[in-house]
Amino acid sequence: MAGLLQTSLVWVAYAVAVGLCLLAAIITTFTWQTPRDRSAIVSIVAILSITSLLATVLLLPVDIALVSSTTNSLGVKKDWATPSHVNGILSTLTAVYYSLYSFDALLCLVIIPFSYFWYEEYDEVEEEMGQKTVWDKLWGAFKYTTMFIIFVVILFIIGFFVPSAGNQKGKHVDLDYFKKLLAEGRGERALTFGVGLLMVLGTLLYLLYTGSGMALMPIRIIKSAPSISAPKLQETTASALEQNRERQHMLDMRNSGEERMSSKDRRELDALQREERTLVRRERLAAEASGEGHGAIYRAWTKIRAVFRPVELLGGIILFLIAILIWVSMLITGIDKAKNSICKAHCGYILGHIHVFQPMNWIFMKTAKVFPVDYVLMVLLVLFFFSASISGIASVGIRFLWVRIFQIKRGRTAPQALLLATVMLALVIFAINYTISMMVAPQYATYGTQVFCSANPSSPGAQPNCTNHHDLIKPCSEGLESGMAKDICTPSVMSTFLNRVTLNWPVFGAVAFWAQFGFLLVYLIVFVTGLIRTPKLALNDLDEEAEADEEESLLATTGRRYGAAVENVIGRPRNRERSRSDDASREA
Repeated sequence: MAGLLQTSLVWVAYAVAVGLCLLAAIITTFTWQTPRDRSAIVSIVAILSITSLLATVLLLPVDIALVSSTTNSLGVKKDWATPSHVNGILSTLTAVYYSLYSFDALLCLVIIPFSYFWYEEYDEVEEEMGQKTVWDKLWGAFKYTTMFIIFVVILFIIGFFVPSAGNQKGKHVDLDYFKKLLAEGRGERALTFGVGLLMVLGTLLYLLYTGSGMALMPIRIIKSAPSISAPKLQETTASALEQNRERQHMLDMRNSGEERMSSKDRRELDALQREERTLVRRERLAAEASGEGHGAIYRAWTKIRAVFRPVELLGGIILFLIAILIWVSMLITGIDKAKNSICKAHCGYILGHIHVFQPMNWIFMKTAKVFPVDYVLMVLLVLFFFSASISGIASVGIRFLWVRIFQIKRGRTAPQALLLATVMLALVIFAINYTISMMVAPQYATYGTQVFCSANPSSPGAQPNCTNHHDLIKPCSEGLESGMAKDICTPSVMSTFLNRVTLNWPVFGAVAFWAQFGFLLVYLIVFVTGLIRTPKLALNDLDEEAEADEEESLLATTGRRYGAAVENVIGRPRNRERSRSDDASREA
């Protein structure tokens, strides 16, 4: 009864967290997406995808909490933790993991690409002329999505029929722990192959975007905290605009009686006119930032942010310290795995137990004594990695090599960019789960707070007694090589699944492991660069927005001209918006 109550509370807390994730996904989608190009199907798919991704990363703390609850502080299984009950918990976790991972893969490889092509097809079809129906648009989107479906089928066939590389002879395969990892059917082997491949693809994105975001996120919070306030900026801009117009008036008066303005005055007047356009746009944006034209709630929120700006600075410093602590912990674990792994590259650098002091793992083991501090910290840790990934994507943008394809910016993100960013986050999630479970806190993420008694039992079949010998109580990870703790310690489902991937397909484990050093290098480079660069003030941000508006206007004008040229060739409008503009032009 006690075990059922404890597991139920953990699942209820997880359900509440998923509900909050749904709310956060809705707010995030409508905050980042541009209001002018919103699409219902894009918004729905983005909200479902972000909710599913957050539910996937937040399942790890649930996994650790459930396996940790099966033993007591003396290294003995609790009365309710019978083998059948523990197997039931693991089966439920496995089913939820497989469901979420399968849904994430389906979103990444089928649903999001279909939504992307549907939006593109919708943008190109002239509905008013009745040239294509909804079924035609569905077929057009499905036609382009077929390549992704074929890729999924090929992926499953390869994993189903190709023998796993982990079935090789070696002393590590004789251990009970590794025998369990190799005992799987073809269907599960196909799934592990697919997850391993997606994990490698996600690791490449994780290396660039999460590494950059983890370095830039605290620095930007710290440097942007003492920025210029919007009311002060609005006042300064209005004064500069007044001076600019007075100078233009003086130039006009000076050359009023002359037929032609001198070249010097013309250059100055042109510069003043360009400056005037920038100042007018900056004044408008500053007015919007200060709350003019918005409701009372927005103005109140602006004032609250100004009051709590010192708290924002303190939060940036705390995030900076956490990032440094994570970086050091990952470096220590990486060196430990490279040197002391049981089978090195043959099993993806699986580590029996930590041989040196690792600060993040130590923090989790110590806070586990005060329930539920360790679980709250684990939730915050996975959310920190997820937020760093979003920050990295927003900072770097969606690029092909050095060419930026889409920009991710609040209120200016195109629907196509939102869908591509969601795919990238889905792939990054696979890498984040590996990093947290295998690098940041490997011992805690594998066995949680479980310990076992290393004393010999008094009689065959009896459990060992460590009541008066606390020095014989050891963390469960230390029983991996010897198998002494196989009846007491229960590894988390996530660690078992990841170790199964890296053992059966060692190349995936080797790539994921060595890429962690690339992540550390990217973080270090971006961190040092971010410290050297001067902080961006609100003035620069507003100027960037003004330039973006001007570029958007120029692109719209260019698009209309290009559309007119296309119409001259093909003899019909290319989309609904273009046909409307042409009708208006003809009427004029």
